[in-house]
Amino acid sequence: MNFVVIIPVRFFSTRFPGKALADINGKPMIVRVMENALDSGANKVIIATDSSCIARVIESEQSASEVCLTRSTHQSGTERLAEVAINYKFSDDQIIVHLQGDEPLLSSIMIRQVASILCSMSTISMATLATPLNSFEEARDDNVVKVVINMNSDALYFSRSMIPWNTGDFVNHLDSKFPKTLLRHIGIYAYRVKFLHRYIAWAKSPLEQLEHLEQLRVLWHGETIHVSVIDDVFNVSVDTPESLSRVNTVFKKNKYTTYT
Repeated sequence: MNFVVIIPVRFFSTRFPGKALADINGKPMIVRVMENALDSGANKVIIATDSSCIARVIESEQSASEVCLTRSTHQSGTERLAEVAINYKFSDDQIIVHLQGDEPLLSSIMIRQVASILCSMSTISMATLATPLNSFEEARDDNVVKVVINMNSDALYFSRSMIPWNTGDFVNHLDSKFPKTLLRHIGIYAYRVKFLHRYIAWAKSPLEQLEHLEQLRVLWHGETIHVSVIDDVFNVSVDTPESLSRVNTVFKKNKYTTYT
């Protein structure tokens, strides 16, 4: 399977400045993410950043990954990926996996899985992952992105709010009576380079601006996002100092090895 992993990362995060270099059990977070990408069997792993500080950290690792310095004006990670694809002159059919720099618990297996969706489904423009919600706290947390899918496992909508809205007993919606209805989005994507070229030509959509979710630009323009649902996957995105503390707890208890 031929795929390239690109990890877009910037130093100045709005909610958590400098989080890319935050320490996770003795290593910067971006290094943890890079290591998972390298273990996935990707043909190439590229860290796309506008920060010379982050670039130096990656280069000091002397790994097989590469660094591509990009413009600082990008408004989304996907736009940063598109610049890399142009710089590297990737073919239109090259599969790109967009691995976000704040996802240190996303395993090499999950990276391969999202790439394999595009390899097996030639009509799909974009693929991503999701897993069932485990609690009401997750459902109401605006740092946890939710997704609703149709009968073909294609995304209907993504939101920071609780979707679908539950007017009854929330606990009953977590059991087998409602399979695959309450889903937490896992922030990893796969697409082909020709799709990236279309994406960057589109204006930012109103829904994207309201929710601050770049994948909503894709749905706004009528494209399909296929969602592969993985059961019982533990994952924490590092969005705040509190979530960083949770991830460090996972590493220190050696639970992380369960998910690689």
